[in-house]
Amino acid sequence: MTIEFVVFFPVALIVALIAVNALLFFSECAHFDALFREAVCTYGVSPAYGQGVEQSCSLIEASIEGSGLGDSVEVAVGSSGVEGGLVTFTGTLSFRPTLFGSGTLDGAFGVAFPPLEHDESMTVSAYKPGVIL
Repeated sequence: MTIEFVVFFPVALIVALIAVNALLFFSECAHFDALFREAVCTYGVSPAYGQGVEQSCSLIEASIEGSGLGDSVEVAVGSSGVEGGLVTFTGTLSFRPTLFGSGTLDGAFGVAFPPLEHDESMTVSAYKPGVIL
């Protein structure tokens, strides 16, 4: 029984670690999607007079970062397609695996863990407030 436990416990621990990180990643993705869409509708659709797209991106990024995402998450916001009044904002969420929610895991047993990434994009008209494509 002891030998079976010694063989089974590390495997069960690894499976539990993968499951917890997968659930944390999916949770952060869902939260990020909602925050990104809300921030784009707030700051990207009707920019202030003289406000450029880069300033809108920084406002969107600051809004998302200040909304309570986890410590193991990094956010980046960019834009493209500024011609014709249509702007596409793209947000990227980078999630670093954690040890059951506390502290990030950069690697184990000589194997580096890359961050998981999730992208969300939204196209809006900067000249017609409220128009989302």
